[in-house]
Amino acid sequence: MRLIVARCEARYTGRLDTFLPEALRLVMIKSDGSVMIHADTGGYKPQNWMTPPTTIVEEEGLIVVTKHAGATEDRVEIKIAEVLSDVTHDMGEAAALERDGVEAHLQELLAEQPHWCGEGLRLVKREWFTDIGPVDLMCQDEDDQWVAVEIKRVGTIEAVEQITRYLERIHTEPAMAACRGVLAAQSIKPQARTLAEGRDIACVEVDLAVLRGEREPDLTLFG
Repeated sequence: MRLIVARCEARYTGRLDTFLPEALRLVMIKSDGSVMIHADTGGYKPQNWMTPPTTIVEEEGLIVVTKHAGATEDRVEIKIAEVLSDVTHDMGEAAALERDGVEAHLQELLAEQPHWCGEGLRLVKREWFTDIGPVDLMCQDEDDQWVAVEIKRVGTIEAVEQITRYLERIHTEPAMAACRGVLAAQSIKPQARTLAEGRDIACVEVDLAVLRGEREPDLTLFG
Protein backbone atom coordinates (compact mmCIF):
# COMPACT_ATOMS: atom_id res chain seq x y z
CA MET A 1 0.00 0.00 0.00
CA ARG A 2 1.27 3.47 -0.93
CA LEU A 3 0.38 6.47 1.24
CA ILE A 4 1.03 9.96 -0.11
CA VAL A 5 0.43 13.04 2.02
CA ALA A 6 0.51 15.96 -0.39
CA ARG A 7 -0.86 19.36 -1.19
CA CYS A 8 -2.86 18.56 -4.28
CA GLU A 9 -5.99 19.11 -6.34
CA ALA A 10 -8.09 16.43 -8.02
CA ARG A 11 -10.43 16.50 -10.99
CA TYR A 12 -12.84 13.65 -11.74
CA THR A 13 -14.51 13.18 -15.12
CA GLY A 14 -16.88 10.41 -16.14
CA ARG A 15 -20.51 9.93 -15.24
CA LEU A 16 -20.28 13.44 -13.74
CA ASP A 17 -17.55 16.02 -13.24
CA THR A 18 -16.19 17.04 -9.83
CA PHE A 19 -13.24 19.13 -8.68
CA LEU A 20 -11.35 19.21 -5.39
CA PRO A 21 -9.37 22.45 -5.03
CA GLU A 22 -5.79 22.41 -3.79
CA ALA A 23 -5.49 21.34 -0.16
CA LEU A 24 -3.50 18.98 2.03
CA ARG A 25 -4.80 15.44 1.49
CA LEU A 26 -3.95 11.76 1.86
CA VAL A 27 -3.81 9.75 -1.38
CA MET A 28 -4.05 6.01 -0.74
CA ILE A 29 -3.10 3.60 -3.55
CA LYS A 30 -3.71 -0.08 -2.86
CA SER A 31 -2.09 -3.04 -4.59
CA ASP A 32 -5.43 -4.08 -6.15
CA GLY A 33 -5.66 -0.74 -8.00
CA SER A 34 -7.99 1.02 -5.58
CA VAL A 35 -7.28 4.75 -5.22
CA MET A 36 -8.77 6.95 -2.49
CA ILE A 37 -8.34 10.63 -1.69
CA HIS A 38 -8.96 11.59 1.94
CA ALA A 39 -9.13 14.85 3.84
CA ASP A 40 -8.53 15.17 7.57
CA THR A 41 -12.27 15.66 8.07
CA GLY A 42 -15.37 13.87 6.86
CA GLY A 43 -15.00 10.59 8.72
CA TYR A 44 -14.02 7.37 6.97
CA LYS A 45 -15.45 8.26 3.55
CA PRO A 46 -12.95 9.48 0.93
CA GLN A 47 -13.58 12.70 -0.99
CA ASN A 48 -12.95 10.83 -4.22
CA TRP A 49 -12.10 7.26 -5.08
CA MET A 50 -11.73 4.73 -7.88
CA THR A 51 -12.35 1.00 -7.53
CA PRO A 52 -10.42 -1.66 -9.48
CA PRO A 53 -9.67 -2.57 -12.17
CA THR A 54 -7.82 0.69 -12.85
CA THR A 55 -4.86 1.95 -14.85
CA ILE A 56 -2.51 4.27 -12.97
CA VAL A 57 -0.05 6.46 -14.87
CA GLU A 58 2.33 8.73 -12.99
CA GLU A 59 4.59 11.54 -14.12
CA GLU A 60 6.20 14.50 -12.40
CA GLY A 61 3.53 16.19 -10.31
CA LEU A 62 0.64 14.21 -11.75
CA ILE A 63 -1.13 10.90 -11.09
CA VAL A 64 -3.81 9.85 -13.59
CA VAL A 65 -6.18 7.02 -12.68
CA THR A 66 -8.56 5.63 -15.33
CA LYS A 67 -11.20 2.96 -15.35
CA HIS A 68 -13.22 1.75 -18.32
CA ALA A 69 -16.85 0.96 -17.48
CA GLY A 70 -18.60 -0.16 -20.63
CA ALA A 71 -18.61 2.65 -23.17
CA THR A 72 -17.52 5.29 -20.64
CA GLU A 73 -14.19 6.12 -19.04
CA ASP A 74 -13.88 7.30 -15.45
CA ARG A 75 -10.79 9.41 -14.88
CA VAL A 76 -9.19 11.11 -11.88
CA GLU A 77 -6.29 13.51 -12.38
CA ILE A 78 -4.38 14.31 -9.18
CA LYS A 79 -2.10 17.34 -9.58
CA ILE A 80 0.49 17.44 -6.81
CA ALA A 81 1.94 20.78 -5.75
CA GLU A 82 3.97 19.56 -2.75
CA VAL A 83 4.70 16.13 -1.27
CA LEU A 84 5.07 15.94 2.50
CA SER A 85 5.32 12.15 2.73
CA ASP A 86 5.38 9.28 0.23
CA VAL A 87 5.76 5.82 1.73
CA THR A 88 4.99 2.30 0.53
CA HIS A 89 4.30 -0.60 2.87
CA ASP A 90 4.14 -4.30 2.03
CA MET A 91 1.05 -5.31 3.95
CA GLY A 92 1.49 -9.03 3.25
CA GLU A 93 -1.21 -11.65 2.87
CA ALA A 94 -1.88 -11.70 6.61
CA ALA A 95 -3.23 -8.14 6.39
CA ALA A 96 -6.29 -9.28 4.48
CA LEU A 97 -9.42 -10.14 6.42
CA GLU A 98 -9.58 -13.86 6.97
CA ARG A 99 -12.22 -15.49 4.79
CA ASP A 100 -15.46 -16.12 6.60
CA GLY A 101 -15.23 -19.63 8.10
CA VAL A 102 -18.49 -20.71 6.50
CA GLU A 103 -17.35 -19.43 3.08
CA ALA A 104 -14.05 -21.27 3.41
CA HIS A 105 -15.85 -24.49 4.30
CA LEU A 106 -18.32 -24.03 1.46
CA GLN A 107 -15.47 -23.55 -0.99
CA GLU A 108 -13.75 -26.71 0.21
CA LEU A 109 -16.92 -28.79 -0.02
CA LEU A 110 -18.00 -27.41 -3.40
CA ALA A 111 -14.51 -28.01 -4.79
CA GLU A 112 -15.06 -31.68 -3.95
CA GLN A 113 -18.65 -31.64 -5.26
CA PRO A 114 -18.80 -29.01 -8.03
CA HIS A 115 -21.94 -30.57 -9.53
CA TRP A 116 -23.94 -28.68 -6.88
CA CYS A 117 -22.95 -25.48 -8.72
CA GLY A 118 -24.28 -26.79 -12.02
CA GLU A 119 -25.04 -30.11 -13.64
CA GLY A 120 -21.97 -31.80 -15.08
CA LEU A 121 -19.44 -29.32 -13.70
CA ARG A 122 -15.95 -30.57 -12.90
CA LEU A 123 -13.28 -28.65 -11.03
CA VAL A 124 -10.25 -27.35 -12.91
CA LYS A 125 -8.69 -25.19 -10.16
CA ARG A 126 -9.44 -23.54 -6.84
CA GLU A 127 -8.42 -19.89 -6.40
CA TRP A 128 -8.04 -19.22 -10.15
CA PHE A 129 -5.82 -16.14 -10.50
CA THR A 130 -6.93 -12.88 -12.06
CA ASP A 131 -5.13 -9.56 -11.74
CA ILE A 132 -7.87 -8.23 -9.43
CA GLY A 133 -8.15 -11.29 -7.19
CA PRO A 134 -8.78 -15.04 -7.29
CA VAL A 135 -11.96 -16.71 -8.52
CA ASP A 136 -13.06 -19.28 -5.93
CA LEU A 137 -13.57 -22.18 -8.36
CA MET A 138 -12.83 -22.45 -12.06
CA CYS A 139 -14.73 -25.33 -13.61
CA GLN A 140 -15.69 -26.76 -16.98
CA ASP A 141 -19.08 -28.12 -17.98
CA GLU A 142 -20.00 -31.16 -20.05
CA ASP A 143 -19.23 -29.21 -23.24
CA ASP A 144 -15.79 -28.19 -21.93
CA GLN A 145 -16.95 -24.58 -21.55
CA TRP A 146 -15.42 -22.52 -18.74
CA VAL A 147 -17.49 -21.68 -15.68
CA ALA A 148 -16.31 -19.29 -12.92
CA VAL A 149 -17.90 -19.88 -9.51
CA GLU A 150 -17.92 -17.28 -6.73
CA ILE A 151 -18.90 -18.62 -3.29
CA LYS A 152 -20.51 -16.57 -0.52
CA ARG A 153 -22.35 -17.30 2.69
CA VAL A 154 -24.98 -14.77 1.60
CA GLY A 155 -25.31 -13.70 -2.03
CA THR A 156 -25.60 -9.90 -2.18
CA ILE A 157 -25.43 -7.22 -4.87
CA GLU A 158 -21.78 -6.73 -3.90
CA ALA A 159 -21.12 -10.41 -4.63
CA VAL A 160 -22.69 -10.04 -8.07
CA GLU A 161 -20.52 -7.01 -8.77
CA GLN A 162 -17.46 -8.98 -7.66
CA ILE A 163 -18.04 -11.92 -10.02
CA THR A 164 -18.92 -9.44 -12.79
CA ARG A 165 -15.48 -7.85 -12.41
CA TYR A 166 -13.82 -11.27 -12.47
CA LEU A 167 -15.68 -12.22 -15.65
CA GLU A 168 -14.63 -8.97 -17.33
CA ARG A 169 -10.98 -9.86 -16.70
CA ILE A 170 -11.40 -13.51 -17.69
CA HIS A 171 -13.12 -12.57 -20.96
CA THR A 172 -10.00 -10.70 -22.10
CA GLU A 173 -8.43 -14.12 -22.72
CA PRO A 174 -9.64 -15.24 -26.19
CA ALA A 175 -9.84 -18.90 -25.16
CA MET A 176 -12.10 -17.97 -22.22
CA ALA A 177 -14.25 -15.31 -23.86
CA ALA A 178 -17.37 -17.48 -23.41
CA CYS A 179 -16.76 -18.17 -19.71
CA ARG A 180 -20.00 -17.89 -17.73
CA GLY A 181 -20.47 -17.14 -14.07
CA VAL A 182 -22.19 -18.83 -11.14
CA LEU A 183 -22.90 -17.27 -7.74
CA ALA A 184 -23.22 -20.03 -5.12
CA ALA A 185 -24.40 -19.20 -1.62
CA GLN A 186 -26.45 -20.54 1.26
CA SER A 187 -28.95 -17.79 0.57
CA ILE A 188 -29.20 -15.17 -2.17
CA LYS A 189 -30.90 -11.80 -1.73
CA PRO A 190 -33.77 -11.20 -4.19
CA GLN A 191 -32.19 -7.99 -5.51
CA ALA A 192 -28.89 -9.80 -6.06
CA ARG A 193 -30.65 -12.61 -7.92
CA THR A 194 -32.40 -10.12 -10.19
CA LEU A 195 -29.14 -8.32 -10.96
CA ALA A 196 -27.27 -11.59 -11.57
CA GLU A 197 -29.90 -13.01 -13.89
CA GLY A 198 -29.89 -9.75 -15.85
CA ARG A 199 -26.18 -10.31 -16.42
CA ASP A 200 -26.58 -14.00 -17.32
CA ILE A 201 -24.94 -15.07 -14.05
CA ALA A 202 -26.54 -18.21 -12.60
CA CYS A 203 -27.56 -18.26 -8.93
CA VAL A 204 -27.35 -21.48 -6.91
CA GLU A 205 -28.37 -21.87 -3.27
CA VAL A 206 -26.49 -24.67 -1.52
CA ASP A 207 -27.23 -26.43 1.77
CA LEU A 208 -24.20 -26.86 4.02
CA ALA A 209 -25.74 -29.85 5.79
CA VAL A 210 -26.30 -31.62 2.47
CA LEU A 211 -22.75 -30.87 1.32
CA ARG A 212 -21.45 -32.34 4.58
CA GLY A 213 -23.58 -35.45 4.10
CA GLU A 214 -25.49 -34.76 7.29
CA ARG A 215 -28.85 -35.04 5.56
CA GLU A 216 -30.31 -36.03 2.20
CA PRO A 217 -31.20 -33.34 -0.33
CA ASP A 218 -34.83 -32.44 -0.71
CA LEU A 219 -36.57 -34.37 -3.48
CA THR A 220 -38.22 -32.42 -6.26
CA LEU A 221 -41.28 -33.91 -7.93
CA PHE A 222 -41.96 -33.15 -11.54
CA GLY A 223 -45.50 -33.51 -12.77
